[in-house]
Amino acid sequence: MFREIMGLPAHALLVHAAVASVPLLVLAAIAYALVPRFRPRVGWLAGILAVGAVGAVYLAKESGEELQRVLVARGYQAEILDQVAKHQGYADKLFWWTLGLGVMTLLLLAATGPRARAVPGWLGWLLSGAVVALGVAAAVYVYLTGDSGAQAVWRGVL
Repeated sequence: MFREIMGLPAHALLVHAAVASVPLLVLAAIAYALVPRFRPRVGWLAGILAVGAVGAVYLAKESGEELQRVLVARGYQAEILDQVAKHQGYADKLFWWTLGLGVMTLLLLAATGPRARAVPGWLGWLLSGAVVALGVAAAVYVYLTGDSGAQAVWRGVL
């Protein structure tokens, strides 16, 4: 399932959804958390991205693991496989940071949205702080993951 799409490695195609959706989730979630007047405008987007970005990272990660199995089976050089392993390590962490951000974003939306019941003010602040911290971590790891993958594929090509 995660091996190829129309004859191309699935990872090369699916990775773009993660690279686009994670930064958008970070921006929407942090805007929602820190600027209450933006909440009616960005809440729906943050909610969609909280689910979509996690799904995109999961698909990219799973397709990357399948691609790694193919590279190993085809006897690629240890140097390349080491770069892939480093990239995979970042991707594993990215998945967990993005999952945490997605869950915290949904909890923040539930606690502060228009249909929320009265919750203590500290809970909104606590969830907002968690969203910001997880957003920063997800942003760092989407960069590290993307950069390590790009370096593995494109270093020395141009």
